[in-house]
Amino acid sequence: MRLLLFASAAVVAAPSSAQDHAGHGHGHSQASEAAPMDHCAMGHLPPEQCPPKAENSDEHAGHEGHGEPTGAEDHSQHQQMDHSQHQSMDHSQMDHSSHAMSADKSVPGAAPESAIPARAFEGPRHAADAIWGEAAMTPSRAQLARENGAMKTGMVMIERLEARIPVEGGETGYVWDAQAWYGGDINRFVLKTEGEGEFGGTPEDAEVQALYSRAIGPFFDLQAGVRFDPEPDTRTHAVIGVQGLAPYMFHVDGALFLSDRGDLTARVEAEYDQKITQALILQPRIEVEAAAQNIPEREIGAGLTKIEPGLRLRYEFVPEFAPYIGIEYEAKLGETADIARAEGKDPDGFKFLIGLRAWF
Repeated sequence: MRLLLFASAAVVAAPSSAQDHAGHGHGHSQASEAAPMDHCAMGHLPPEQCPPKAENSDEHAGHEGHGEPTGAEDHSQHQQMDHSQHQSMDHSQMDHSSHAMSADKSVPGAAPESAIPARAFEGPRHAADAIWGEAAMTPSRAQLARENGAMKTGMVMIERLEARIPVEGGETGYVWDAQAWYGGDINRFVLKTEGEGEFGGTPEDAEVQALYSRAIGPFFDLQAGVRFDPEPDTRTHAVIGVQGLAPYMFHVDGALFLSDRGDLTARVEAEYDQKITQALILQPRIEVEAAAQNIPEREIGAGLTKIEPGLRLRYEFVPEFAPYIGIEYEAKLGETADIARAEGKDPDGFKFLIGLRAWF
């Protein structure tokens, strides 16, 4: 009896299993005809050309609803796929712009980030006036402006205070070059002085400039004023020039001088601070002078009159105190050099320098 029941159950189960498997195969055939071939799922396309996996989640879920095929069935279906479409597909014509689009982070209906709310323009110009009153806040704002932008400051800078020892013999000389200023960021009063001479004698050249300086840009000031020369002869000049920081961090100081005797001269100085360490600094420097006409009483000829290129190596024990050594080549040019030779003087030569740069 038990054997008869077991045989009957086997007969009933066999047609049912065959029918389900046949239905599953038919379902796969219909899905393959209705849906396009997914090359991304098969790994035939690079990841950047495939849509996000979230977009295929429904399709994938539907595929899983058919049940998991056996290994033999999956392998046979993969072998029967037609890969000719993949080989003939022109991937260069695909539109991948959607993959480069960034997600919109704004809330739907929200104003753009650049929009200014209308209430920002409501109320008093200075909100503190509503609490303390305009009479109390006006002087406070004026004081704030003075302390943050309108402050008056000053400085004294000794650019060069040096002894000059001729390399090829001659008298040891000295040079000073200093300036001081007082004022704000835009308008300043500037005082400059420089000169040279030989130890044991009176200065050969000396000058003092009093200038009004006004900023004409972030890096340059326009300067105008007067220059007084006590040596080698008393003379006064009108001055106009510029001073500031040129591209590549070159410090530039140039000016035109018109004397009370009608002599027009010019001078340009440029220097650059090259840091070797935080305290050791190499400074190339050059100075060029020119004259529009002959000035016999000063032994100057028309044209370029003098050039002084040099190198100074200084050590900043502190930023305000930096002794240095260096070497400089001084040469008179053109007609000025001819005048020096006619008087038995050497128009050019090297000089060894020992000096100090300081400010306070």
